[in-house]
This record gives sequence, C-alpha cells and structure tokens, in this order.
Amino acid sequence: MTGIRAIMKTTAARLSALYLILFAICATLLVFYMTSLSVHMLERQVQDTITEDVQRLALGYERGGLPLLVRAVELRSRQPGANLYLLASPSGQILTGNVESLEAGVLGTIGWTARPFTYVRYGEGAGDRRPGTNGDRIRPDQVAEHQAIALVLRLPNKMILLVGRDLGEPEAFRDVVRRSLMFALGTMGLGALVIWFFVGRAALRRIDNVSEASRRIMGGDLAGRLPVTGAGDEFDRLSENLNSMLARIAELNEGLKHVSDNIAHDLKTPLTRLRNRAEAALAGTREAVQYREALEGTIAESDQLIRTFNAILMISRLEAGYSAEHMTDVDLNAIVSDVVELYEPVAEEEGVRLQSSVEGENRIQGNRELIGQALSNIIDNAIKYSARSGDLPTATVSLAANGQAISLTVNDNGPGIPEDDRVRATERFVRLEKSRSRPGSGLGLSLAKAVMKLHGGRLDLSGREPGLSVAMVFPAEQGGRKA
Repeated sequence: MTGIRAIMKTTAARLSALYLILFAICATLLVFYMTSLSVHMLERQVQDTITEDVQRLALGYERGGLPLLVRAVELRSRQPGANLYLLASPSGQILTGNVESLEAGVLGTIGWTARPFTYVRYGEGAGDRRPGTNGDRIRPDQVAEHQAIALVLRLPNKMILLVGRDLGEPEAFRDVVRRSLMFALGTMGLGALVIWFFVGRAALRRIDNVSEASRRIMGGDLAGRLPVTGAGDEFDRLSENLNSMLARIAELNEGLKHVSDNIAHDLKTPLTRLRNRAEAALAGTREAVQYREALEGTIAESDQLIRTFNAILMISRLEAGYSAEHMTDVDLNAIVSDVVELYEPVAEEEGVRLQSSVEGENRIQGNRELIGQALSNIIDNAIKYSARSGDLPTATVSLAANGQAISLTVNDNGPGIPEDDRVRATERFVRLEKSRSRPGSGLGLSLAKAVMKLHGGRLDLSGREPGLSVAMVFPAEQGGRKA
C-alpha cells in the first residue's frame, strides 16, 4: 500500500491515471455507440426484408385474391427461419400463419408497430405437445415469449395481414458485440493497469536512486555521480547532464582549493619580506636615506601584491563572462604593433631580439585592452625566459589567418615547457621554476587563457627546438566570442 501511495505521488503516475480514465470513458462510449449502430443497422435490414416480403404478398393478392394470399402465407410460414406471418379476421381472430398469440393491441395497428411486441410461436403455446417426447405437453410457465417488429396491413375485405421479424437475432448480435467490446475493454484496462504499475515502480525506483545519489553528494561526496542505466531515455539524459555539471563543480572546487593553496604559498614570502623590512627599519637608529629605501622596498612589494590580486580578480571576471558586453571591432595588427613597440626597450635591456611578422588584415570582434594584456603577458614571459638562454636570445611575434582561425603566435628559444606540464602551466599560480628565482606570480598564462575563452578561442602551447610556442587562436568566422 505504501508503494502504491508513493507511485501515485509521482507526476508520471498521475498522468498515466488520467490517461487511463480518459481511455476508459472513450472506450465505454465506443461500446455503446458500436452496439447501437449495429442494432440499428440490423433493424433497418429487417424492415427492408419485411417491406420486400409484403410487396410480394401484395402482388400475389392482386393476382389471385384471398385464396392465393392464404396459400402463400401458409407456404412461407412453414419454411425454416421464416418471418412472422399472420392472417386474421376483421375481428382479430387468427386464421392462419405461424403465430399462435400476440400482445394485445398489435392487430389494431396500421403500418409499422410503434415498438417491439411479444408473441408466441405456433406450436410453443400452452397445451401443445413438446417436440421429441411421448406426449408431454408444454406447461404455461414453460411458454417462451419472443419479441418482434411487424408491418400490419388492412386488406380491402377488412382482413388483417401481419408480416414481422423476430428480434432475437439482432438482440443476440447486440449481446455478442457488447460482450466482445467489454471483454476487450477489460483486457486493455487490466493490461494498462499492470503496465502502469510496473512502469511506475521502475520510474519510482530510478527516482529513488537519483535521490539517494543526490543525498550522498550533498553530504560531501563530490566524487559521486547520478546513476545512468544506458537506456538513453529522459532519465539518462538528465543524469548525464547533471553528472557533467557535478564534474564541472568538482573541477571548480578543486581549482579553488588549488588556488587557495597557491595564494597561501606564493603570497607568504612577499608578506614576510614586508614585515621583515618594516621590522628592520624600526630596529635601531638609521639615516633618513635608509628609511626611504625601506619604504620604497615596501611600496614595491605592495605594488606586486596589488598586481597579483588584480590579476586574480580579472581572471575570475573573465571566466564568469564579465566584460563580454565591451566587444568591439578590433584590429589585431595594431595591437601587435603597439605591444611589440612597448616591449622593445625591455627586450633590448635583457639582451633579447624581439621581432614581429604580420600577414594581411586581421580584424575580430573583441576587447582590445584584454587582448593587449594577454599578449603582453605572453611576450613578457618569452623575454624573461629567453634571456641568457644562448648566444642569440630571440622572441618572435607573428599574426596570420589560417583557414577559419586567426593565430597570434609568440615563439621564443628559451628552455621551454615539458609536454606533460603544458596543461598545468595555464593554471593559476603555477610556476614550473622550482627555485622561483625569476619574478612573477604564475598568473600570466592563466589570464591569457581566460581572455581566449571569453573571445571563443583557445590558448595552445607547443614545443620548439629549443623554446616554446604560445598561440592565441581566434575563430575568424565567428568574429570573437561564440554565441
């Protein structure tokens, strides 16, 4: 009983019950309609048969008079399965035919009887001998009354002619049709109930499994997933979509944990240096110049921390789709020219040759400031890691359209990144240099990746011999951010 109540609380079960009730109503109406239609058709056929029979008898009466009519009635009465024939006097006394008695008032009718009437066949009345016995007579309580419809005519000599048809056959047909349809209805209803019960239980079981998995996930088991049976139905599609969402949430949580660990690790050192510098400045008596140097160092460390936090905020906003409304027509050629011009003095100071190569006109829908910031981060990394890498440190910036994409590529001849670490290198606060001897926060490539995601593109890292190639790939046909 509890299981049935649980099933009835589901939307699927309620809809199934509603459809079952609607089906039962329609099927019942169909039973009555088909039964009535079948009986009316049979009654019409009976009336046509009676009318045709009366016309033949009338033709015989016109040709041979009453004697021929009497012989025709007697002859037809004796045939197996004959219609009802009765010839009576003007007073209603039965003279010949296969009807022994009639319901009162029938012979007083002219034309078709208004309703079916009862009659007793000849040889079935009380006092007649039972067929196939040794003289046993039929008792009054054993007399079988039948129903019929008839056409009653008054002959010119005032005699009464009745031609009718027993309704037993149409009634039997009505009962057969009704029983057949009711049996079919009952079978279909029972089958629908059985199917509804088992399908409802299966659906409820799957919902319970989903609910149980959801409770485990809400309890902290973020590795748990909703069950997928492989049937490919709506439950599986819903579970697959929710599992994808859970996987994304777990990935974001893991990234958040990773970022938190990296922030604690990478910011601990500059904060410690700030404290030590301030403590050293307060210890003992120092000259004004020494205090100034301590304050300038503190400001420099503070600026680096501010830049780190600004980069974190920018990455978070980009990953959330922030600034997507600031997309305009952007000339990538101009961005490359400006950024390369900006970093030429830095490259020259580090002893790195910075080159650029631009092919054709390259325009997209995007955010000029964000693209410039991402390109600046990549060029800064290329200069930083190419310096002191050999006799001729080089960083090259190239821009060209390739099929349905525009590639903005920065190549260097530094130490490069191992293939296994290239995906990890685009995560926040990841610095592959163990010694951390070079300045940086590990957010440059992460910011560039977020900018490319905002523009519907991608950031590709590939190896060179020697060095690293970083490509910002924009979808040329969509002109920036995907719809």
